[in-house]
Amino acid sequence: MKKKILVLFVLIFLTKVEAQTSAFTTIDSLLQKGRYKIALQQLEKLPESFVSNYKIAAIFEAIDNNKKAVLYYEKALSFKDDYATKVKLGKAYQKLKKYNKAISVFEEITKTDSENLLVNYSIGRLYLLTKKPQKAKEIFQELIKKDSENANYSYQLGLAYTMLKKRNLKINSFLDTYKKDDEHIKAIHLLATSFLSLRDRSANIFIERGLVVNPNHIPLNKLKANKLYRDKRYLDGIRILEKVDSLSPNEMFTQKMLGRSWYKLKNFEEAKKYFKKAKELDQNDHKSYTYLGQIALEEKDFKTAFFQFSMATFTGKDRRDEEYYGLGQVNLETKKIKEAIAMFKSAYQENRANYKALYQMATLSQEYYKDKKIAYKHFNNYVDKFEEKDSLLTNHAKEQLTIIKKYYFQKGEILD
Repeated sequence: MKKKILVLFVLIFLTKVEAQTSAFTTIDSLLQKGRYKIALQQLEKLPESFVSNYKIAAIFEAIDNNKKAVLYYEKALSFKDDYATKVKLGKAYQKLKKYNKAISVFEEITKTDSENLLVNYSIGRLYLLTKKPQKAKEIFQELIKKDSENANYSYQLGLAYTMLKKRNLKINSFLDTYKKDDEHIKAIHLLATSFLSLRDRSANIFIERGLVVNPNHIPLNKLKANKLYRDKRYLDGIRILEKVDSLSPNEMFTQKMLGRSWYKLKNFEEAKKYFKKAKELDQNDHKSYTYLGQIALEEKDFKTAFFQFSMATFTGKDRRDEEYYGLGQVNLETKKIKEAIAMFKSAYQENRANYKALYQMATLSQEYYKDKKIAYKHFNNYVDKFEEKDSLLTNHAKEQLTIIKKYYFQKGEILD
């Protein structure tokens, strides 16, 4: 009797297994044809198991519903501790930007399998995302020992050194990346910016190389445009900037650089067009008002210049000496000497290195005030601080100091 019951139990078990196997075969066929909704309905009818939960999770992962993918991968793992499922779970957490949970899952995998390079690579990148550069550095150093030809390991190590503020080691890592893969555009871009910050001519090599690899790389095109602007090759720079504008329209950087380039070429109508675009893109950027003020000043449109410089001083938060200096120039052109002195004074107070503003204060004070000691103080201050800045201005300042000293000496007063 017991034997018959056992046989019956085995038969029932095998029938269920066979039914489930058949069901999974049908579900797999549905998935191959993209009928994932019907497949999900079929899976939900089956008894919960590792396989059913895993398949549901895989469906949700495929349609980018990573929240539900995580839920069902965790359910699957509650039935069986499975290596591949843990990897899938970690990746799903990573996609959800739950980086610490992803790290926890991946670190558990490496406890029993430290040779999984893909998982270790994911951990290293996650350490960078969670601001743990020291840990990331150690991971990528180990990965390089295990696979010295992988350019991405060197690149990620360079990013770790960047966060650790190790400039030379950072550059060396990016150079190592480039040696392994001379088309690694991210490394090429970072080498270009690194050498630019050091004012090293090697930057130009990497800018040009990067643009051979990817002619439409926007950051490298911007670097080239900047270089051309510094080299006063404004028309060449404009061609690059117009290309950038076609690739990524209406960027603040591009509009301002186009405006500045046309301004240098004295094409004020084109310059105004781009500065107005820049102002529309960001009304809090006071420099667009400043450039428009400078153009109006050159065109002798003093009313517009006054408005634009005033808006620039109102909008800007710091270092507005250029803007106050512009207002001083407008007042000077319109014969408002007292107001001009006040604006040049504001410019100098904003930036104590603005020697031109101090010089203007001195010369206008000498012209406006009966008390020449005011001008004497400013000229003296100018010579003390900025004697080496501009020989013409310095010679004039010294001459005026002599004249003012003589004036007071004749009145019986000696100035120090």
